[in-house]
Amino acid sequence: MSSVKKAVILLSGGLDSATVLALARSRGYACYCLSFVYGQRHDGEVDYAKGIAKRLGASAHRIATIDLTAFGGSALTDHSIAVPEHGASDIDIPITYVPARNTIFLSYALAWAEVLGALDIFVGVNAVDYSGYPDCRPEFITAFESMANLATRRGVEGESVTIHTPLIHHSKADIIQLGLDRGLDYAETVSCYQLTPDGLACGVCDSCGLRRAGFLEAGVDDPTRYVPGVF
Repeated sequence: MSSVKKAVILLSGGLDSATVLALARSRGYACYCLSFVYGQRHDGEVDYAKGIAKRLGASAHRIATIDLTAFGGSALTDHSIAVPEHGASDIDIPITYVPARNTIFLSYALAWAEVLGALDIFVGVNAVDYSGYPDCRPEFITAFESMANLATRRGVEGESVTIHTPLIHHSKADIIQLGLDRGLDYAETVSCYQLTPDGLACGVCDSCGLRRAGFLEAGVDDPTRYVPGVF
């Protein structure tokens, strides 16, 4: 049997999750990437995820399809709700928050990890430069990890599952530098909530704003393919 440890990596196609994949790979894990089509208006991000997983040598890449439009409640899953521009919202939890999304994603990752015999799950949540989502906080990750070790066969048998959040206390600029140090090409990632059909970033949503500010703070060129004329 191989001694290489397996890990499930939640991969959206965005800057943070791509960096997490690069970090996990640099730590010697065999990386099993998991992406989702969940009814998001920016589902073109999955095409980016496919490319990232292939270029970074993922052992496997699965795409799960679920329908969070059945509930809506977010600008990302309900097309009748407009995506706000960066800095336009003055509320703590913006309308781009998708209810229970990370809980659902981590649950799928946990299920696949059990099948793979993996005890490690990586997710790119961040509690510094983020949009105020409650399921990106350290408290949530700690609680989910505790639940995971109560709800799984391997947990009951004494093998602990670990939820890794290597970016949780880093600024966006720090995250970018971590990826660049590992040879990551951020032109192959996207962080937009309203991608065009051609995969171009809008440049005005909150996610684009955080991404662009990160590159500016890091002092490196932003390679993102934005809609022409937005800047």
